[in-house]
Formats: sequence, structure tokens, C-alpha cells
Amino acid sequence: MKSIRIFAPATVANLSCGFDVLGCCLDTVGDEMVISLVNEPGVKITKIEGAKLPMDSDKNVASVAVNALLEDYKKEVGIQIEIYKKIKAGSGIGSSAASSAGAVWAVNHLLGSPFTGKDLVKYAMAGEKLASGNAHADNVAPALLGGFTLVRSYTPLDVIRLHSPKDLVMTVIHPQIEVKTSDSRSVIKHKIDLKQAIHQWGNVGGLVAGLFTEDYDLIGRSLEDVIIEPLRSILIPEFNNVKNAALNQGALGCGISGSGPSIFALSKGLETANKVADAIREVYNNTGLDFDIHVSKINEQGIRILENI
Repeated sequence: MKSIRIFAPATVANLSCGFDVLGCCLDTVGDEMVISLVNEPGVKITKIEGAKLPMDSDKNVASVAVNALLEDYKKEVGIQIEIYKKIKAGSGIGSSAASSAGAVWAVNHLLGSPFTGKDLVKYAMAGEKLASGNAHADNVAPALLGGFTLVRSYTPLDVIRLHSPKDLVMTVIHPQIEVKTSDSRSVIKHKIDLKQAIHQWGNVGGLVAGLFTEDYDLIGRSLEDVIIEPLRSILIPEFNNVKNAALNQGALGCGISGSGPSIFALSKGLETANKVADAIREVYNNTGLDFDIHVSKINEQGIRILENI
């Protein structure tokens, strides 16, 4: 048996203006997984700690993603998966993506890396489809490729790794309530006004340009969502107060992380990010809700090996 223990990072998807196409990878919060090559063919989940998730290989996102990879590998192999969840399900920071991406990344490594990182995005998306009913890549892509990523196209899949300015730091607050991705998607309108669309894709272009030119003011101006946030924010307690508190402390921008309920604020520099954390903590201290706050630099590596076992 050959095994590795990996760190599968949390991610922030959408980044306000980039619904289903933009995301970035965090460095200080993530799951751990142990993936093993074994003699008995097939994919098995042998252990899950930290969450009540299906052990059935047809119902767990990690094993579903691995089976998608093995369909293309064309050779019979045995895989065992242990999952140590530290990202809560329904948190909005890529819990299912960490499992899906981590599993395919580790299996690919153990098999001698026959697939590229961008190939792995496609397989990890199979896990995301199981989790939410939609095969989106805005969480799995940054987890696998690191840094910021853009899904330019889904048909055919075309994922681009963007530049990550070194001074960007993410502050994320996760209220201890669950907002299922499927529920959060149900409030979204399927048709949008052309004026709103023009505004939104201008922000997407501005954000991408701001990242590559390290223009922090442009990044901040572009972190604006006129389509999704107005609908989803009503599901998140104190969203507007958190956003105002973050911006008042100097955050470049603030919005919903993925489908929520987590809220992200992007800042220039660790000092500002910590001030933002203090400000949003003060908002939530008055709610009576439990919450977690994470302050993280952008993880440019993505998934990484913690130990060869």
C-alpha cells in the first residue's frame, strides 16, 4: 500500500462579480485527506472524521470524482480514501470542492501524474455536480491550480490561472448556519437585465486586469455584484452590516463567498485584514450566532502533500 496525506484547501468562489467563473484559494483553512493505492480494485471511503457524510462510493463527492478520473485512466486500480473534514458542509468556502479536488489530485499523484491540473478540474467537477446538481468549477479550479482562477468557458472547459498580487489577504466570516448550494441557487433569476449584465462583465474584466497589473484600487472597484448578491444576501444574517464594517476598515471589497453563508473581504495587507476581522467579529458578537473567522493569504500552490505514509 502506498499512501499520502494531503491538505485540501478552502476556496472563495464568485468573488462578487464572477458568478461560477472566478475563485481563489485560501492557505490557512482546509481539510486533510489520506489517499492510498491498494491491491483490491475499486474506490472505497474507509474513514470520515469531522462530518457526517456518506461512506457509499456512489454518494460521496470524493469517490465520485475519483471514479470519473479512473474512467479515463483505463487501468484497474484500488483506491482507499480517508477524509478529515475541517471545512464545514454548507459553509460557502468550498467544502465539497476540497474533497473532490483533493481526492483526484492525490490519486493522480499516486498514479504518476498522467493527467494535468486542468484535466483534474473536469474530474473534480463530477463531485460538485453530485453536491449541488451543477458541475461548476469556480471552487475546484483554484483548489487544484492555486491562486486566482477564471473559467473562461465550460463548453469546452477552459480554465485560466490568473496572477495573484502578493499583498492580497482574505478575511472570511462563517456564520454557523447552513445554506445549501442548491437552496442558494434557487433564489437566482434565470434571466437578467442587459444593463446589469454590461455592468457585471465590466467588473469581471476590471478585476482580472487589476490582478495582473496589481492595481489594488481597480481590484476594489471591481468587487461589485449587481446580479446575485442582492438576491442571496437576504439569506445571510447581518450581511449589510458586515459589509459596511469591512469597507469602513479599509477592505478593498466585500461579498458573499460562494453560495454563502460565509462572507469574504479582500484587503491589501495583513494589518488591514486583521482590522477587518475585528470589525466583523464585533458585528456578529451581537447576533447570538456562533461563527468562525479566517484570515488567510492567497494560497498560490493549492493542494499540497503533508506526509508520505
